[in-house]
Amino acid sequence: MENNPNQLVISAIGSDRPGIVNELSQLIVQNNGNIDDSRMTVLEGEFAIILLISATGNKLNSIEQLIKQQASSLGLSIITKQTSDKALSKKTLDDKKIPYIVEILAMDNPGIVYKLADFFSSREINIQSLQTDRYPAPHTGTQMFAIEMVIAVPQSIIINDLREDFLDLCDDMNLDASIEAPRL
Repeated sequence: MENNPNQLVISAIGSDRPGIVNELSQLIVQNNGNIDDSRMTVLEGEFAIILLISATGNKLNSIEQLIKQQASSLGLSIITKQTSDKALSKKTLDDKKIPYIVEILAMDNPGIVYKLADFFSSREINIQSLQTDRYPAPHTGTQMFAIEMVIAVPQSIIINDLREDFLDLCDDMNLDASIEAPRL
């Protein structure tokens, strides 16, 4: 496997406004880059994005410098990191892990994410994605907390035992929860 960086991770945050995604993607494509993967969201008026881009030759360095130069005009704080394509090693690791979707709904209480992360971490289970949302319940206005995550469960773990332990934890915390294989 080649060790030379051929991908660039860009993390950016700034005040939300229309056109940010357009401006970033235009800058990347006009300089012969490609967006391989991305996550973006708006949190309380702040825009946040993580991009994984690829480019050939010295184009990656050019794109990195150009994005850093344009940060101020884009209204973004930007961090970049060059990396190598880890598709082959990632595939080997992922072959030994099975994805599961975890969904939780509860009244909002401090420490829910920490306790869930601790539960999975103590079992060597990686959280691949995590999304949370707070909102008032429709009729009562009670603050509710929803979590959706994808975890990577090692094949050595017996899923029924994991599910039972997880649901026991959720019962103790008064959380409505499920852990299921993704639907194909």
